[in-house]
Amino acid sequence: MKTHTTHIITRVIRGASLAGVFAVCGMLHSAPASGRSVPVALTPNQPEPPSGFNAPRGGVARGKVATVEFKSKSTGEKFRATVYTPPGYSPSKKYSALYLLHGASGDENTWTHEIQAYAILDNLFADKKLEPMIVVMPSSLSNAARKQAGESRDAKQKASMVFGGVLLRDLIPFIESKYPVIADREHRALAGLSMGAGLAFNTGLTNPDAFAWIGAFSGGSTRRLAKNPRLDVASPGRQLRLLWLSVGNKDTLMAGSVAAVDTFLTERKIPHVFRINAGGHEPKVWMNDLYHFAPLLFKNETTTSANARQP
Repeated sequence: MKTHTTHIITRVIRGASLAGVFAVCGMLHSAPASGRSVPVALTPNQPEPPSGFNAPRGGVARGKVATVEFKSKSTGEKFRATVYTPPGYSPSKKYSALYLLHGASGDENTWTHEIQAYAILDNLFADKKLEPMIVVMPSSLSNAARKQAGESRDAKQKASMVFGGVLLRDLIPFIESKYPVIADREHRALAGLSMGAGLAFNTGLTNPDAFAWIGAFSGGSTRRLAKNPRLDVASPGRQLRLLWLSVGNKDTLMAGSVAAVDTFLTERKIPHVFRINAGGHEPKVWMNDLYHFAPLLFKNETTTSANARQP
């Protein structure tokens, strides 16, 4: 029988003040009145995918991957994006759209080159587990910003801070003008890994009128949400169909932060899924997340959050 090692990640306990949360070497500590941190074990609760789930499978129809370039009207800069169209794609059909964001050191090729998203999606389509969708994987840096940032991770992170606005004002309208996607929140999902998870989490939660499905893989922060009046997922037209958090149990960079996000959402009675993978801050965890997350999207049920955390 397969066993998992339980790793101890220090996490905010329910009832502890979020003002007392601070990060040390990527680990999160709570600071209750006693001044002592409270360790919480993160045990994997997400199953491993079947063997070969991320490899091209013989005898199945394949989607197509193309690179597109668009100009941001808000910044005046050009950006690139990789677009996956599913097997059997036809301009005469209508599709939902999943937007996938990369991490700090990535670009529009991260999801296809490192995560093998095209193979994972092809196999899921072959197994009839996905609703018709296209997947858009943009670079969060403009072409000019990429040259200026070079290999500097910090420079890339700073340059990516404006991408939430570019996504909403420029990329989505561009995709909806070029591809036959259904242009409403019920058919639009936003997810990302690491830095992209934080961007997806904050952009999605403050714009639930644009996205009904949100996924944060190994990232996320509540720093900009705690007092944000746009954090309203209860009003009509703003209720989420799925809010997904996930992290690896060995992720010393982000596990504490994601656990704090779980606490934040739980205290505010915001339904969400919190999945824990066996692994660290690494591609195999994000492959696992995509494999489990994508089949939940765009279903016709009242909600796919039936198994979400609801205090």
